[in-house]
Amino acid sequence: MSFLFFWRILVEISRILTIEVNGMQSGDGLVIILIILIAGFWIFLYIRNRMKGTMESESEGLTLPEETPVSSDEVTRLLEENGYKVISGKQRIPIHITINDGEPLHSRLFIDYFVEQDGVYFTVKVAKERKPMETTGSSIRDHLLAFHLLYPQTSGVLYVDPQQHRIQCIRFQIDNEDEV
Repeated sequence: MSFLFFWRILVEISRILTIEVNGMQSGDGLVIILIILIAGFWIFLYIRNRMKGTMESESEGLTLPEETPVSSDEVTRLLEENGYKVISGKQRIPIHITINDGEPLHSRLFIDYFVEQDGVYFTVKVAKERKPMETTGSSIRDHLLAFHLLYPQTSGVLYVDPQQHRIQCIRFQIDNEDEV
């Protein structure tokens, strides 16, 4: 239906434009319309691809750090014993915050380690006594989701508790719909 509709519109427009104006021959109007449609379609594709590229580059997150030597400690040994290769040590991520165009505020996020296992990368957060994490969805989200959102190319976050010699692999899946 839509193709026939547009074709009829083109035929009517070309019939209107077949009147000779300034030396144009009959049929020249149709050629002009086709050129305009092709140019419009090309501009549409160009703008769409530019917007798509911008959205993809924004969603890529921060780049993973280069592999650097990390001094051995209880956490790195625990990770290596469980088959993880420690890629990088503590990373500091500065955050600049403004509220209602007021005075800027500053904060930081710290990622303790980056590790790799079988070509899959993880961020690592070490458990702290002064800031315990409950094993509830909201607590895990509040403590760890930011790390995965900053580095979406990682497969999740490893939560390491050196006192209990335990590594928990936490993966996030963000759905479009709220499932209860």
